[in-house]
Amino acid sequence: MTNNRNIHGATSDLIDAFTETVRRYPARPAIVHHGQDLSYRRLEASASRLADRLGAAPGVVAVPAVHTPDTVVGLLGILAAGGAYCPVDPAFPPQRQREMLAAAGCRTAVGLDPQLGAEPPALPRLAESLGVGGRPYEPEQPAYLLFTSGSTGQPKPVVTPRRAISAAVDSLRTLFALTPEDRVLQFASLNWDTCFEEILPTLTAGAALVLDREAHSGSFPRFLRMIERERVTVLDLPTAFWHELVRHLAEEGVAPPDCIRLVVIGGEAANPARLADWAALDTGRIRLLNTYGSTETTLITHAVDLHGPLAAARARPWAPGDRVPIGRALPHVYERIDEQGELIIGGPAVALGYLGLPEATGARFSEDAEGLRWFRTGDRVSRAPDGVLTHRGRLDGEFKVRGIRVDPAEVESHIAGHPGVHAVAVTGASVAGRSALVAYVVPRAGAAAGTLDAEVRAYLRDRVPSHLVPSRITVVAELVLTASGKVDRAASHRRHSATTPPAPAPAHP
Repeated sequence: MTNNRNIHGATSDLIDAFTETVRRYPARPAIVHHGQDLSYRRLEASASRLADRLGAAPGVVAVPAVHTPDTVVGLLGILAAGGAYCPVDPAFPPQRQREMLAAAGCRTAVGLDPQLGAEPPALPRLAESLGVGGRPYEPEQPAYLLFTSGSTGQPKPVVTPRRAISAAVDSLRTLFALTPEDRVLQFASLNWDTCFEEILPTLTAGAALVLDREAHSGSFPRFLRMIERERVTVLDLPTAFWHELVRHLAEEGVAPPDCIRLVVIGGEAANPARLADWAALDTGRIRLLNTYGSTETTLITHAVDLHGPLAAARARPWAPGDRVPIGRALPHVYERIDEQGELIIGGPAVALGYLGLPEATGARFSEDAEGLRWFRTGDRVSRAPDGVLTHRGRLDGEFKVRGIRVDPAEVESHIAGHPGVHAVAVTGASVAGRSALVAYVVPRAGAAAGTLDAEVRAYLRDRVPSHLVPSRITVVAELVLTASGKVDRAASHRRHSATTPPAPAPAHP
């Protein structure tokens, strides 16, 4: 077991840390949006006004997840008011948005379509201002709700308390060695907790958070020019995107911009071939940090330097077949590995559970006699003599798509709702070198098999986010069953994938 801190975390509340940063660096840029600076003083004032509008303890408040300063203001203002932040992507199908709001118990929204059923906050009222006098924040008070994949087909909200995000952010400021001179790119989707790795350590260290549309242009030359123009020092990238960036740099024979000092990757296994390409470039000055974590354990729990000034020396270059480690536990993290090799994580960063789902919570979360909370990750790991962990696969059928954990049963549940589908199997696979979902569907009698794949795809796009729409949907005559009569996903994939033409590569995450 690893542990380095009081089990309940001896960390100050996140908003207190932000307020202290504002006091120390009021005129420094907190956010740089398309080249325009927003100072810490102005960011605090905007968050304070929102907190005043919301009033004390507003409950769960929804905010549109878009790459603008307003989203950051929403996050800070809700936390300052003692509420729980709930991001909702306006690009999601309206039905999915409504299901998320209902599952979160959200009755208040900032900037969302009122037709979704949540009300805007009341008119401004007299309330204690952020950073003036301080509000009593309880460590177990929910800080935010995010949704993870579940087998029922309904959104599954994870409730993260203030103690968890405060402890994680405190560790990440140190892990990233952030200073007020840093400029951190906000790249991750604002639907997922990776964005908090970018936003919150930055804004509690006096550094600048860079938001720029060129980060999402789909063009690596434009992306790299923006990095140079905005003097970005820290990048936190999905591993799949980093793979493609390294391929581009290697093909062009150029090194990353000189301003970059740290690249953080995570979300899925790093490809050793891309690591070899990265090491062959002029990257020795740049820390390449591989990370591991889950929504239920709040941001990053394990990390290791793979290349750069803090990386351990390697006896030989990275080669195909090498397993890339996920790292050691951070200071706020407890860990143990059970007899099946499953990684179980405990400590102050473990979430409260799944809102309104006591059975699902009981299956994955527990509490010991000392009051320490634990979460069963479902990931098998092994430990090297130096303590570094390596991922060895899942104990269930869950799969990472664009770095997002997906339960195939959730996708199957949605596909099974199509009137033309008799049976379905969904599994993870490598499509054009990327992790993707693939589906095999058996048509009902009388269904038009020739068009069923397109019909199912359109059906899903009206109901679920894009990462839950399989990259490939194949109509088959039958699925492979286990001896007990259940669908065997892996065997169905093995039988039918050989006769399925390759699909085009999915778009960049």
